[in-house]
Amino acid sequence: MRVILAPDKFKGSLSAPEVAHHLAAGLRSANLGLEIELVPLGDGGEGTVEAAIAAGFTRVTATVEGPTGGAVEADYAVQGATAVIEMAAASGLNVLDGGTLVPLTASSFGTGQLVTAALDHGCTEIVLGVGGSACTDGGAGMLAALGAKLLDARERPIPRGGAALAAVSRIVLETLDPRLAGTHFTLASDVDNPLLGPDGTAAVFAPQKGASLAQVDQLENALERYFRVLSNELGMHSVDASDHPGSGAAGGVGFAALAVLNASRRPGIDVVMELTALAQRIPGAAVVITGEGSLDHQSLRGKAPVGVAAAAQLAGVRTLAVCGRTTLNESTLRGAGFARTFALTDLEPDTSRCMSHAGELLERIGATIGLELAAALKEETSLV
Repeated sequence: MRVILAPDKFKGSLSAPEVAHHLAAGLRSANLGLEIELVPLGDGGEGTVEAAIAAGFTRVTATVEGPTGGAVEADYAVQGATAVIEMAAASGLNVLDGGTLVPLTASSFGTGQLVTAALDHGCTEIVLGVGGSACTDGGAGMLAALGAKLLDARERPIPRGGAALAAVSRIVLETLDPRLAGTHFTLASDVDNPLLGPDGTAAVFAPQKGASLAQVDQLENALERYFRVLSNELGMHSVDASDHPGSGAAGGVGFAALAVLNASRRPGIDVVMELTALAQRIPGAAVVITGEGSLDHQSLRGKAPVGVAAAAQLAGVRTLAVCGRTTLNESTLRGAGFARTFALTDLEPDTSRCMSHAGELLERIGATIGLELAAALKEETSLV
C-alpha cells in the first residue's frame, strides 16, 4: 500500500519536510509495511525552496543584503538551468534585523542579488517565489540590484525602500544585466492584487508589514510616482503590468517582475507541484495526505492542500487533510476534496500547545490514520 505525504508547512511551528517526517513516523507505527513517499510542498512563498530541494534540486547559499541592509545568508535551489528563488529568504519578514518592522525603508535589493547569483550559476529559467516579504518598494530594490538606476531630479541614486520612491525622477533600464534578456522568469504567486488603488499592495499588505494609515498613503503615493516614471520607459506595457493580477504581490515585486523581467505569473502551488512531479506520482496510491497549519477560507483560494486534493481527485485517489486547526465545516471540507480532515486542536484544544507540540500530535494523527488504513485494508473498504 503506497501513501503519499504532501503537506505544506505549519507556519510558526514546523516546516513542510518536518510535518511529513512526523506524519510518516506515526504511520509507520501501525506496522503495515506501508510504502511512504514524502513530497513536502510550498505554495510559492516560504518553504518553496525546501520543497524543490526535497524533490532533488541542489541547495546553494548566497550572502545577500537583507531588507534593512545587513548581510543575510539566503538559500536557493538549482537543477540544471533552473533556479528556484524564495523572496522571503532574502527580503522577508523572518530575516528583518531584530524582527523590527520598517515598512518605509525595507528593500527587495537582496532578492535581486539572489537572481544575480542564479545567473552566475548559469541558470536561464528562474522561478521567483514571492510571499512573506518585508518591503513595499515595488521591486525597485530588486531592479537596482540587477543593474537598473533609479535617480532623483539631480541624477543621484535614490535610497532603498518604498518611501524613497517619492523622489524618483528617472529610471535607467539600459544598464540592467544583459543576461536577463535570455532568461525566462516565472512569478509564483497566489496574490491577485494590482499594484495601486484600494486593492493594491500598499492598501492591503503594507499594514501587515507595520505601516500606519498615514504610511500606507505615503507608500501608495510613492508607488504611483514610481509607476509613472517607469511607464515613461516602458509605455503601455507598464500600465498593463500594474493592473495585471499579481502585480501587487510581495510589496509590488510582482509588478517589477511582470513589467521589466517579462515574467509569467502562475499559481504557486501549480509551480511547486510541477517541480515535485506530484501529479505523476499520485496514480496508484492508496491515499494522499496533505495539510497546512490553518485550513480556512484562505486555503480555498489556491493554497497547497486544495491544489493537492484537485490533483488527487483527477487520479481517482482519496485525499486526507491534516491541519493545526480548521475554521471550515465538514461540508466545505468535503467540497474542497478532502475525504477526511484531522486537526491538532481535536487532540489539544490549547493552540499554543498545538504549536509547541505539533510534531508529537502529528505522530499521533499519523498513527490513527495508520490504524484506520489497517482496518480498511482488512475489511477491503475505503478510508472515508
